[in-house]
Amino acid sequence: MPAVVAWLGFGGLVPFFGLAAGAVAGGAFAALCARGLLAYGAVILSFVGAVNWGLAMTLGPLSERRRAQLWIWSVIPALVAWGALFLSPAAAVACLIGCLIAQYWQDRRLANDAALPPWFIPLRLRLTVGACVCLAVGGFAASARALQS
Repeated sequence: MPAVVAWLGFGGLVPFFGLAAGAVAGGAFAALCARGLLAYGAVILSFVGAVNWGLAMTLGPLSERRRAQLWIWSVIPALVAWGALFLSPAAAVACLIGCLIAQYWQDRRLANDAALPPWFIPLRLRLTVGACVCLAVGGFAASARALQS
């Protein structure tokens, strides 16, 4: 894996960990961290979905049907992410985690269709697990705090 990919990929988890920690820690900024965590999760979900658009444009050995499926799928994560921002924290977390997992499986399927670098799927798995764990922990803390008020 190129070093820049590792730095950028794992560096992208830093806001997840920081915001989840802030949501769990409580205090004056806990609610802001929880909202920020959901917003960042939505942004990242949109980003990973858009990868399919780029691949649909550039991969040569795909059938037109498969290419159309990639284009259609590429907008679904962004729509789910946007919609999740209007839900309660618990529902938003479930929505974002579910779609991040679905995107990971979509990427695995895509790796079977195309000659993606061998580091791509292991990296996506690590990043998906990191993001989902942070969303779950931060979302749980926000939901628990909301029930107490």
